[in-house]
Amino acid sequence: MRLTPNSLLEPVHGLLRAATVPVDGHTMCPDRLLRYLEIKAHHLIQDQDWDSIRVVGGYDRTAVVSRHEKTGKLFNIERPTATVHGRDLIIKAFPGADYVQHYALIIATYLAMTGRPADAVTYQPPGEEECRAAVEALDLELDGDLVIVGWGLQHLAPTDGVWTRGPGYAWQRADVASRRVVFLGFLHSIWGDVAGRVVARLAELGARDVVYVGKVGVLAPAIEPNRWLATGNESLVGGALVTWDDFFGNFAAAQADVQTGLHVTSASILLENRDWLAKHAEYAFVDPEIGPMGAAACRAGIRFGYLHVISNNLARHYPADLSNERHGDVLWRRAQLIDRIRGIIADRLANTSVPSPRGTRP
Repeated sequence: MRLTPNSLLEPVHGLLRAATVPVDGHTMCPDRLLRYLEIKAHHLIQDQDWDSIRVVGGYDRTAVVSRHEKTGKLFNIERPTATVHGRDLIIKAFPGADYVQHYALIIATYLAMTGRPADAVTYQPPGEEECRAAVEALDLELDGDLVIVGWGLQHLAPTDGVWTRGPGYAWQRADVASRRVVFLGFLHSIWGDVAGRVVARLAELGARDVVYVGKVGVLAPAIEPNRWLATGNESLVGGALVTWDDFFGNFAAAQADVQTGLHVTSASILLENRDWLAKHAEYAFVDPEIGPMGAAACRAGIRFGYLHVISNNLARHYPADLSNERHGDVLWRRAQLIDRIRGIIADRLANTSVPSPRGTRP
């Protein structure tokens, strides 16, 4: 469906109300949760009141850009944008069902926590065609390459490399341990199901391996954030366990500073309360992207692997969490872990073979 300024304000079928998340019982303490929401919420929502706020799928950088967008990094800097229609506000998030829901929950919970009415916040889940079309803007020439996508790429890719830019993304190619590697970063978030479509698109374009580098939450209370890496090859996605052909094999898990275990996929940090934690106590890690990416790799017949910084602990409160990721000590510790990720990937490439073309792999 094509969204026009008039159609955005008309009643629509499938419009959902964003429920506020109860602060009591959430895995983040209230002051940290509020700080996390303040970092994410568009400044127009923080600065004034609106009769209605609707979150829709749409990548529109001509709309009002949030003053809270990140600085000092190359990728994942863009937030959802906004258009004003009198007393009504339309928020445009990159098209993905999980991201649209997640951002609506951010807005509703932020309003509730700041003593403002949240019942006017609704969201319109984007259709599959709209979501797929948004990812099809990604266009690279790949021929069996390993694609490394995600976070920290400016520290993983060669410092003298040149980034080639496309609509909402940038990439560069390099040789690592005699293997062709493409580093791919997005300016916008590839949250949840969007990340799965990115893997499917990369497979269509000719990738044979995809590695995702990012940040993951841990569920075991003894593991301190920003001191460990995480990896694995299984995730609970929509109630079903998905296992993929792991690029790392047992190599990454054998490293002394790497944790491994079962991953569970969650559409939004806002949904991860104490009840959710109790139901998933046997799992090791949580994030929105790993599961959809692994499932997409399975369907496409390519290898996938993740190697993430453990960024926060849901079961125990530590000084570092998702509300203070820009603190100097956090940045320093993560820089050391990024160095480890670079080394583990290079060592893995030096000790692995290039996969056969799809359809001929034994």
